[in-house]
Amino acid sequence: MRGVGRALFVGILLMIAGIIDIIYGIAAVGNSKFFTESGTVYVFSDLHTWGWITIILGVIELTAAFSLFAGQAYGRVVGIIATFLGSLGALLNVGGPHPWWSLGIFALLIWCMWGLVVLGEPEEV
Repeated sequence: MRGVGRALFVGILLMIAGIIDIIYGIAAVGNSKFFTESGTVYVFSDLHTWGWITIILGVIELTAAFSLFAGQAYGRVVGIIATFLGSLGALLNVGGPHPWWSLGIFALLIWCMWGLVVLGEPEEV
């Protein structure tokens, strides 16, 4: 079957991203503050809502990873959406301080998306 290796890779990436998002969300809910360079003004006065959104996204990513490992369509659809949004974000960062890194991440995510799209098709000889 085509795309099995890439689907496994995407599942591992989704699992890592889900765990990191859950950790970041817990930190945001725990009354964390982001400061400006001067250190006296808060960028956000409260991160509770953003923290809960990040926790929910992390749980969705984890469930998608396990669904992808089981070969179900939910993980495949969420993986395609995640790789699309990630590649869009990488393209938007090309003008930033690390354009080659952004292009490399974009290429990696397109390769992952291709693997999820062709997942299950028979191998060509």
